[in-house]
Formats: sequence, C-alpha cells, structure tokens
Amino acid sequence: MNEIVEVTQIFKALSDKNRLRILKILEIKPLCVCEITDILGLATSTVSKHLSILKAAHFIFEQKECKWVNYYLNQSTQMPYVREIAELTRNWLKNNEIVLEDQRKAALSDRMKICHKQ
Repeated sequence: MNEIVEVTQIFKALSDKNRLRILKILEIKPLCVCEITDILGLATSTVSKHLSILKAAHFIFEQKECKWVNYYLNQSTQMPYVREIAELTRNWLKNNEIVLEDQRKAALSDRMKICHKQ
C-alpha cells in the first residue's frame, strides 16, 4: 500500500469520536456488532460503517466464532504506522467520562441478552 494512502486511512479512522469510542471499548474485550451498537446507542448500520473504516485502516480485525462475529483490536499488525498510533491511543482518553462509561458497559456486556432483543 502506498505510504501516504496508509497514513491518510489511519487519520480518517481516528477522525470520528465514535470510532475512537469503539477502539477504547475493544481495549476491554472483543465485542460483536450488537454489543457495540448497544454500548454506543447507534444504529447497526452506522456501527458497521465505523467498523469497516477501522478495519480498512488495520486497527481492528474480525473473527467468526460459532454464530458470532467478534471484533478485536489488531495488536499484531505488521503496519508500522498503525502499530505506533495504536500504542498511543491506549493512553488517550483515560479519564474521559464518556469513554469510562463505555468501558464499564463493555465489561458488563452480555451478548445473550443484547443480541436477542435486536
């Protein structure tokens, strides 16, 4: 991939508050779309779009497990810019009230309750 395109994708991925919130909740544990949708209070289609942008920038990856598709932080990326920025983002927003509440919800998230009601 062209280096300038890679860097542009990285900054595009980080330029939205909801994508930053997604990265911060995935620090807690892998989550499915239903859980992320519930935590953020957004439409499923909106969350899916955010996830596709984060995936294109290599910040996250998805893995199918039985009937679930889980999203994970991509901590073993081979892309140096992503690896460096991802390391920095772990230290961002540590005391932000919205992020702390999102992370609390993520820790308590129960997909068996959430995904069946949607």
